[in-house]
Order: sequence, then structure tokens, then C-alpha cells
Amino acid sequence: MEKQRPLVLVTNDDGIASPGLRAAVRGVLKYADVIVAAPCRQQTGMGRAFPRTEDLGIIEEVPYEVDHFQVPAYAIHGSPAYAAAYGILELSPRKPDLCVSGINYGENLGMTLTCSGTLGAAFEASSQKVPAVAVSVQADLSIQRSEDFQEYDWTVPQAVVEKWAGWALKNLGRDGMDVLNINIPAGIQDAEKYRITTQSRQNYFEFCAPGDRDRTKPYELQARKCVNEELLERDSDIYAVYKERIISVTALSTVMSLPVDKVKI
Repeated sequence: MEKQRPLVLVTNDDGIASPGLRAAVRGVLKYADVIVAAPCRQQTGMGRAFPRTEDLGIIEEVPYEVDHFQVPAYAIHGSPAYAAAYGILELSPRKPDLCVSGINYGENLGMTLTCSGTLGAAFEASSQKVPAVAVSVQADLSIQRSEDFQEYDWTVPQAVVEKWAGWALKNLGRDGMDVLNINIPAGIQDAEKYRITTQSRQNYFEFCAPGDRDRTKPYELQARKCVNEELLERDSDIYAVYKERIISVTALSTVMSLPVDKVKI
């Protein structure tokens, strides 16, 4: 009897039209069956939010051809976490063996990763007992919330997905590893040039204090990249991507509490 191929749910926060999503699908199609469930529009910065909107829960089946292969794909009216939840609970023919979230426009590093919709979808999958890999490429802040997707050479990021999704199918979920957070420097030419890292305690992006403004009118806080190089941990994700220009692979646990014996009150 022929062994069943693994099933991988591919999702993101940039929306179903993102070329990064398509690159992620290509990265796993060689060895897994794929189902796509992604937000119908740009959802960057949503974290693991579950906003209640008027169109929440509408699911549109969309044509999705990758390399002449028709992939079952659905545009979800909802956040990235909702997309992962609907994908696992309603759309997948069986429970996925893995969730791949990305490939995201914009790095997710340090203390800001909990803001990420890419990670939010991965955390939601993990909460459903589906291990997850989140993959992001370095991109300018000005395009990270855009649906006018910048041209990008996906050769290396696609190879990174192929490598680490394959590894995750065999290894993720053990030893407290629930999610792999992978960040790829822009322009890197070698998918094998990586380092295992820890999550930095620094904010990679930070909000700027507003100047004088009319507080009766809507205002969106502006962000900037801010790295304190003197205090930057050398084993961290930020150091790998920002200073060494090398792929960062960080194993995350979705359990955020410290062991009881470590808490002194």
C-alpha cells in the first residue's frame, strides 16, 4: 500500500494574492499535498487577533495553479489566525501534518514577533496541535502593509521553505518546539547559510511618539527600525539577520510561562 503523502496547510498574513505565498506552496509541493487558506486581503500586524467583522467567516474558493498543478485554495474573510483555524477545522480533508505561514514581506524578529500576523497564524495552528513554520524575508517597512507586491527573487526563500518544512515534518513538535520562526536577509544567495538563534529581547521595530496632532481624528502610530547594537545578544535572531546577514532559525514554544521553580515571589 502506497504511503500517504503529508498534508501541509499554507497560509500567510499578506493575503492570498501574495507571490510569497505561492513561493511557499512551491517549496512543499515536491513532497506533500497542499491546501491554501489565506486572508482575502492584506492583514499584516494582526498578531493572533480574532476581530469580529461583518464579513467574518466568508470563504471563497479560488483558482490556484502552481506549476500546472491545481492546488485547493481558499480566501478567508478574517485575520491570519482565523485563516489558519478555518483551514484546519473546516477546509482540510484531514488534520494537516504541518502549517507553513509565509513567505512574509518583512522580517519578524525580537520582541516584535508577537505583533506578526505570520506568527499569529503559526501560533493558532500550534494551538490546534499542528506544528508550524513561519518564514519571512527582509523588506522595507514602506511595503510591508502594501498589496502592491514588490518584485522579489524567491529562489532562495523557496529553497528555505523546502528545507525546513521537510525537517519540521519529521522533527517539529518534540522537545517543546512548537514553531520555527525563520527570517531571511534580503539578497542572500545561499539557502544553507543559516544559524540557530534565540529570540532577542529587543524590539526590532518600535513605535514613534506622535507629535502635535488633533486627537479627535484617527491617527496611526508610525514605526521605525531600532537596534541597539551595543546591547544586542550575539546568539539572537536580530544579530544574525541584521549584523551577520545570515538566515535566522529560531525554535519557539507557544507556552510563555516560566517553570514554577524559576519564579521567586
